[in-house]
Amino acid sequence: MTPDLAQLYDVIDGTWPAAETRRQGHMLLRRGEGGGQRVSAATALGHVTPQDVDAAEAAMQAMGQPRLFQIRAGDRALDDLLAQRGHVIVDPVNLYVAHVDVLATRSPPPVTAFCVWEPLAIQIDIWAKGGIGSGRLAVMHRAKGPKISILGRLNDHPGGTAFVAIHDGIAMVHAVEVLPHQRKQGMAGWFMRLAAFWARDNGASHIAVVCTQANTAANALYASLGMALVGQYHYRKHPDDVK
Repeated sequence: MTPDLAQLYDVIDGTWPAAETRRQGHMLLRRGEGGGQRVSAATALGHVTPQDVDAAEAAMQAMGQPRLFQIRAGDRALDDLLAQRGHVIVDPVNLYVAHVDVLATRSPPPVTAFCVWEPLAIQIDIWAKGGIGSGRLAVMHRAKGPKISILGRLNDHPGGTAFVAIHDGIAMVHAVEVLPHQRKQGMAGWFMRLAAFWARDNGASHIAVVCTQANTAANALYASLGMALVGQYHYRKHPDDVK
């Protein structure tokens, strides 16, 4: 059975965890410590009032974070409330999922992709070149379930890297980064296939990934691999925090 959206949201939180979460009113607050929007955005817990929004924004400012909300399925009332306040939509995201057997059909060619933990210095350098710095590396280390990184090689040189973790029997791929001169040669696809083999070997039934709707190449890749588009979410950010 395909995981539902509620389960997949839990997988996102479990495989890419915030440094701290706490409930405040009808909001769940996250402290990201430089780990990106997913670990810094507040999410709704039931019916959110204007007072909940005010308190959440004050708390996010106290943490030194932008006033940022993740809008998930069923959050129409919060989305409307934030829109009325002028909060800007940021980075609409697509969520894909597939049974591991859909992708675990072809192994990468020899010396094309390797599973490694902990990440090697070359992987850390590749991530840094793509804007994935120490804050996001700390997120990877915080993930509590089975996890692995993937190192790719093409043309006898490093090609890219990715991170995979499992929560509740579902593997999620994060931080896919391919060096510019190694792109359009199938590297990301091999990452996904190797991740599916690893996920199956470690007890996962499904594999999932998220990407921004603006990333047309990634969306096309996941669709071509047979992954199903099962949902979306987006962010709303206070207009004074939009850069």
